[in-house]
Amino acid sequence: MEYKFGIQVFLLLFWRSALDALVSENDGGCMCNTPRFIPRYAYSKPVILKGFSDNTKFQFLCSKSSLLQQYGERMVRLSTANTYSYRKGTHTHTHTHNEFVDLLLRPQSLDTLGSGTLYFFGDNNFTEWHSLFENYKTPRYMLPHTTGAYSFGIAGPGTGVPFHWHGPGYSEVIYGRKVNNTLTAYQIMEKPIECTIRPGEVLYFPDHWWHATLNLDTSVFISTFLG
Repeated sequence: MEYKFGIQVFLLLFWRSALDALVSENDGGCMCNTPRFIPRYAYSKPVILKGFSDNTKFQFLCSKSSLLQQYGERMVRLSTANTYSYRKGTHTHTHTHNEFVDLLLRPQSLDTLGSGTLYFFGDNNFTEWHSLFENYKTPRYMLPHTTGAYSFGIAGPGTGVPFHWHGPGYSEVIYGRKVNNTLTAYQIMEKPIECTIRPGEVLYFPDHWWHATLNLDTSVFISTFLG
């Protein structure tokens, strides 16, 4: 199925070979001075990380049945996919988790505008969702002098966000598939890099890299923003 997401994108195959260069059993648990990650990727280009942490338990807890049983009555605030999500948090976009899954977690028409695209991402109540987040194992690589902040999300097929940028971080898919298109501020008129992230894979994006996302399936995902 062809997905149209504003501009034409092309698959760049070197993402997978870049992963091979990054993976090393000798990296140990060091988080801020890893000899390969910092000079090669941390400040210069995105990379896909795979096999660095086992989130099997977290994935089980993020299954539909588990989330509905444990958090079905919790309130969630939904985002629109337009820039800055101006309508975020209005009363029309606040629902119980059960209502969101039963009524709104549906495939998205490709004709739907970003302002009409609703999904659950961020605005997580860390007190109410603590029992879930405490089971997530973060990527081992961190930038010096930074800490991580979680944003957890659930979205239907065809949803996503247009090009935007922010600080560095990680995006991990727990269920589903997510297409990411990335480019630097100096590549606005060039073709973006496209990659598809699957369960167990983590995309690292450096500071100020423009990126857009598209969920190919009903997806559960979590981002760690570094600041």
